[in-house]
Amino acid sequence: MVDSGTLRSRRCLLGLVALAAFMSCIMLVLLSGPDLSSGQGLMRRVAELQLRSEHLDALYRPSIAKIEHLSQRLDQLVSADNKPSWIGFEAQHAVQNVSARNSTTTIPALQLPSAADFLPHLSDGAALRPAFCMCGARRSGVSMVLGVPTVRRAVQDYLLGTLDSLVSSMTPEESRDALIVVFVAETDVEYVMQLAGEIRDRFGDEVQSGLIELISPPASFYPDPSSLRLTLGDSVERVRWRSKQNLDFAFLMMYAHPRGTLYVQLEDDIVTKRGFMSTMKNFALEKTAQRAPWFVLEFCQLGFIGKMFKSVDLPFLVQFFLMFYNDKPVDWLLDHFIFTKVCTPENNPRCQKAKKELWIQYKPSLFQHMGKHSSLRGKIQNLKDTQFGKLPLFFPHDNPPADVESDIAPYQQHTLLEAYMGRSYFWGLSPQPGNTLTFRFKTPVFIKRFLFRSGNAEHPSDKLLNTSVEVKPQENRLDQGLDLNGTPDGFLVIGQCNGNGVCEGDAASTLGAISVLRLHIHSKILKSVVLSEILIEANNGR
Repeated sequence: MVDSGTLRSRRCLLGLVALAAFMSCIMLVLLSGPDLSSGQGLMRRVAELQLRSEHLDALYRPSIAKIEHLSQRLDQLVSADNKPSWIGFEAQHAVQNVSARNSTTTIPALQLPSAADFLPHLSDGAALRPAFCMCGARRSGVSMVLGVPTVRRAVQDYLLGTLDSLVSSMTPEESRDALIVVFVAETDVEYVMQLAGEIRDRFGDEVQSGLIELISPPASFYPDPSSLRLTLGDSVERVRWRSKQNLDFAFLMMYAHPRGTLYVQLEDDIVTKRGFMSTMKNFALEKTAQRAPWFVLEFCQLGFIGKMFKSVDLPFLVQFFLMFYNDKPVDWLLDHFIFTKVCTPENNPRCQKAKKELWIQYKPSLFQHMGKHSSLRGKIQNLKDTQFGKLPLFFPHDNPPADVESDIAPYQQHTLLEAYMGRSYFWGLSPQPGNTLTFRFKTPVFIKRFLFRSGNAEHPSDKLLNTSVEVKPQENRLDQGLDLNGTPDGFLVIGQCNGNGVCEGDAASTLGAISVLRLHIHSKILKSVVLSEILIEANNGR
């Protein structure tokens, strides 16, 4: 049984765990990140420490409440007239002694309301447990969790393009400090597993490392659709759609809450800019260091895209969504939540000023909405964020002099030479198995690094898949026992394009100077291929 000493011991243990985690946060913050020699850098690191410690405290606090609740429940069981048969006499006596020492009144403690008060069917614990989880390494303690809810779309699916934009726009350092949670808001397990398989095939490394997770809810999480009230004059279909969306966001936020310091709500049909994570994180740390009382940082003007919250604030938002999920759309509820915090019923000019202090917009926008077909059947939406600007369609580099050629027909002026020279991107039509893109160096080079990135913002699906990177050294190396596959025409295979259409690596120093490098396509590519970045970094000093 639980006596007062045990309770104190458990509290001490929880406190020590919290303190240890807190010290870990301090070490992590102080030993990583930008140079602290500048005052601004130091302020940002202190702000990051503050956010991490607040998040840790928020995770620790409910544990104490649970222990108190269990203690009270045990007291109630022992003092009940009809005691459970499993409570023996000695246990009853011990608990009664504890109660006598620690209680000065017989008035029972009040119980806080929970989500089950708004949605009684959630009293079943299984309703709040993901039905499916592709979780990889299960990261926690990251700086930022990106929530991407998605549903089955009748016309066009954008999810893989969205994930590609997010992943390819991160630096290696950013990707190690992030978590992307894909929430498949469908209860058809077969469809969920199919989508999980597609993501694993395309983003295998990201899934294995823990950067990308995928979860889906149990059917028992949702109330009976026929029980929903019609509100705002909307049709039955629209009320069901927006009510389910509110619940979807709540489930995703509950899952993300303990995993990172900051949470960003996204949609499944967006593109972003390179370095978006560092930009968002630095902006949040800047506002925190300034002691700005922000609740939302907005990195896109549209809907619920690019809205950042402190993870410690998510429980308040989740409760609000669960209380009013049937009443209004999710973006309206967010606005009403902020209004409730700072405004009077008159909605005077001071209200708008106070709301802007809690809801801060960053410009220019970092996310752009790309989807034309809404998840609400039949709805077409050509929404664009005018603050976003234009995404670059290619990324130029200064490459070694070379003659380039390809047996893939280019579209208009988008030739391979233009792409290699950094003046445009290569747009090739109807690539076939056996086609190549070849770079013959005018002077053999020692290749320190190569990078070929396919697809761009306007052509996100025109990827180089099942494509190998092959080189021909200046001196024949096929007979030197290298652990590389050779081709019948004397090339050595040194790399493969990954599921994101990126071919990246280096040429081993044992290969010596390289005379020719080529990309060799091994399977048919539908429609066309776009090569938006070509980087061949030479190491003249070997």
